Amino acid sequence: MDTGLQGRTAIVPGSSSGLGLAVARSLAAEGANVVLVGRRGELVQKEAAALPSAVGVEADLADPGVPARLVAEAEQRFGPVDVLVLNGGGPPPGLAADFTPEQFATAVDLLVQPHLRLVAGVLPGMRERGFGRIVAVGSSGVQQPIDGLVASNAARAALAGYLKTLAGEVAADGVTVNMVLPGRIDTDRVAVLDRAVAERSGTTPDQQRARAEATIPAGRYGTPEEFAAVVTFLASAAASYVTGEQVRCDGGMIRAH
Repeated sequence: MDTGLQGRTAIVPGSSSGLGLAVARSLAAEGANVVLVGRRGELVQKEAAALPSAVGVEADLADPGVPARLVAEAEQRFGPVDVLVLNGGGPPPGLAADFTPEQFATAVDLLVQPHLRLVAGVLPGMRERGFGRIVAVGSSGVQQPIDGLVASNAARAALAGYLKTLAGEVAADGVTVNMVLPGRIDTDRVAVLDRAVAERSGTTPDQQRARAEATIPAGRYGTPEEFAAVVTFLASAAASYVTGEQVRCDGGMIRAH
């Protein structure tokens, strides 16, 4: 399948490790120019240097001025941005009974505001050129809230509502907007969450992982590479008629239709 990504320019935040790095590598393997973004500057630059056409930028998306700077740097280095991946770290675990308005505002500042600023920076150009791909890294909690992750569940659901609305507004301009929902993918973030659950339940992280795997029809955690392949397809020319979707990559974990 020809993905049509050769020579396209992509921005991938949160790409010093985990899902973001896997996505950056997958897009680069298809010939895209990739701007890797992360707070760990040396690491993100090292990872970019290992790719055929990439640059690593040290940046914290929580800074309101950073998204515009990233778009400007991408355009200066490679040209107009064709693919925008929305990705970032998640908020700490917490219970709904203890959730405060201040904590919700913090979660929105982390998971929603930076992404809106990035979209604002690339969307006019995408619409003008008649091509654009916006793919958000979400969470299975968007469709089935995850126990103990109230901040993530709430803020990611807000982002999902915005993206679904946006998809309908820009589809006729050749811009697609989708969200990929990872289930239990074998990343450092999921390992941290497993340890948190283990501490609350008086078990070990290995026992918690075994319990989680037992709830997944595939019987295992997914790999970052499997997740990245789904993102890359949605970023491709082949996915031009797929928009406004929440695509699960979870081994069948979420049972709802």
